[in-house]
Amino acid sequence: MTGQNQLIDRKALLQNRARRVTQQGTFLHDLAIADVQDRLMIVNKSFKDVVIVTGWSDPWATAFPEARMIQDSDILDLSVQSCDLIIHALALHYANDPVGQIIQCARSLRPDGLFIAVCFGGQTLQELRSSLATAESQVTRGISPRVLPMADLRDLGALLQRANLALPVADSATQNVAYPNLHALMNDLRAMGETNPMTDRLRRFTPRSLFQRAEAIYKAEFANSDEQLVATFEQIFLTGWAPDESQQKPLRPGSAKMRLADALGVAEHNLKD
Repeated sequence: MTGQNQLIDRKALLQNRARRVTQQGTFLHDLAIADVQDRLMIVNKSFKDVVIVTGWSDPWATAFPEARMIQDSDILDLSVQSCDLIIHALALHYANDPVGQIIQCARSLRPDGLFIAVCFGGQTLQELRSSLATAESQVTRGISPRVLPMADLRDLGALLQRANLALPVADSATQNVAYPNLHALMNDLRAMGETNPMTDRLRRFTPRSLFQRAEAIYKAEFANSDEQLVATFEQIFLTGWAPDESQQKPLRPGSAKMRLADALGVAEHNLKD
């Protein structure tokens, strides 16, 4: 894939990340870390060789001091069957080839190794996306790509199967954050390094009137009872295991040795036509 055809401008992404504010921009990483730690607590397995793939290593390194941190580059710094746990941490939504990222991780897991990914899902910043699109269509009579499109739960869950990971599970958690105005929201996104890195982003000056109109639409459509702007952040969690003979497998159709009625201790009745 050539650079012109890629959704994400990697150079712009790295510039956005270089401007992050550690004291302000890690709260969504902190939420993701707490959720991942909870999931690991219920897994009856210890992990010795842990790798975390992330664009912001500081909060993850603090939470997992034994883990090796690697960048979410197109070619991951991983070798075959070298790990027993890989966490892809809030970076998969910026991958030009997300299934390729998961396949690389799957190949780097030892048998019965665990893969966990957390990334932003399609509901993230839906209010901002809608408000900017409506405002731009009214002010400039056009629409520019201003908020990164993100995959939904079903599409991301399907990537686990494409990577041949066993026992795949996909679920999500939504966090709503209130802001006094559009400037505060934009400032928070800059602090998180989550501003627009798309290759096709608008490269010229945006008139102030567009943002003023977007804020008015945002307040009219998505404000809470305190007239604050509500921003949705959806975190999607993907879990899969490197295949191993020790794992549970579904029974073949027709292999049951007892009727369901017998197992439940109830009488079996034929359905009427």
